[in-house]
Amino acid sequence: MTTLLIHLPIEVPSSSAELAYVLSADGLSVRQQAVTAWGQWPVFAQPLSDVVLVLPMASLSWHQVRLPQGSLPRAWGAQQGLSRLRAILDGLMEEQLLDEPGMLHLALQPDAAGVDMPWVVACERTWLKAWLAALAGAGLSVKRIVPAHTPEQLADSIYVTGDADQAQLVGITSTSGVSSQRSGVIACALSSSALALLGDADALAQRQILAEPAVAELAEQLFGRPVLLLHRSERMLEAAKSNWDLAQFDLVGAGRGQRFAGLRRGFASLMRAPHWRPARWSLLGLMLVNLIGLNAWAMHVRQGLMQQRAMAHSLLTQTFPKIPVVVDAPLQMAREVEALQRSRGALSGTTLESMLEIFATAAPVNFQLTAIDFVAGELRLTGPALNAAEQTTLVASLKARGLRAQHQGGQWLLRQQGRS
Repeated sequence: MTTLLIHLPIEVPSSSAELAYVLSADGLSVRQQAVTAWGQWPVFAQPLSDVVLVLPMASLSWHQVRLPQGSLPRAWGAQQGLSRLRAILDGLMEEQLLDEPGMLHLALQPDAAGVDMPWVVACERTWLKAWLAALAGAGLSVKRIVPAHTPEQLADSIYVTGDADQAQLVGITSTSGVSSQRSGVIACALSSSALALLGDADALAQRQILAEPAVAELAEQLFGRPVLLLHRSERMLEAAKSNWDLAQFDLVGAGRGQRFAGLRRGFASLMRAPHWRPARWSLLGLMLVNLIGLNAWAMHVRQGLMQQRAMAHSLLTQTFPKIPVVVDAPLQMAREVEALQRSRGALSGTTLESMLEIFATAAPVNFQLTAIDFVAGELRLTGPALNAAEQTTLVASLKARGLRAQHQGGQWLLRQQGRS
């Protein structure tokens, strides 16, 4: 199965709007990439397991808020809790946003419950819903919506994207030495004034600079040091690896598969990523060793059973040569021994006397029989009723002495163990 990653443009859907897309078989490497106009959107022959929407940073605004205690719903899918949380965010964000909160789509960072000041991402709702509808019309069901960069990625990295005419700087503002200032994510045109927002020279020296090939030379000139090349396709794959999902609140249906997306990505990484190759070989070796060991043990047990059967067969034919065919050696041996005992007047385990003696030893002291019926090695006894505890004790005692007992319709049915 293949994952499709789509990088949206800032403009609304139109036939001339250009979208970048990446196809990946494992979520780690690029199988196919291209930039195409929406009016010429291709039809993919291979089945798609995931469709991930990557939103450009220029379309997003980032804010940090302090949520009131108890505002996060216990169950993320609870509609009532989500509606309440959305109303709380609208109230907290009203002064930070240029537009009315109701006109924007808001999304909260993952694991917000454990963060003092969680991030809230805002974008134009009409624009996002228009693209979701357009993609749905093309037969594409979006499973996740992720930002092109996350605050975690920007904590120690600065990105320069775009082309030479429209180079864009993406980073997080430095708050070193200014305790009252909140950090913020910026995405703006590449310039020296924008660079100053990222901190002083010492702060910049501690961050790595990643730039797309088209703007790498401009970035080196502005920062005064070499930069690492990062293609847009690689940047999209990095964005999809994050645990962010902006499909929240009224767009939660667009991220219907978000619950299992992380498991699927983790499994794909385990099965295909190069750095997991030693673990895969170790796991395969362990499975093979266990399989070989189980087969060897099964063969040993099978040989032991065959030897026991052969010994029983040989003992039966040697002791009772008149038996023409051996079907069940232990049962046939027991029957022949019983017949021999009866012919010589000796008591066997299935005679009336021996079974009555065993029952009398195991039964309660005051138990008095009222009826006895003995037919073909089966003894039926009628007597006073016993409670459940006494019945259980009697059955266990008889079993220990070689008799199988059942209580049926007020009677005790006794057979020798092993007889059908």
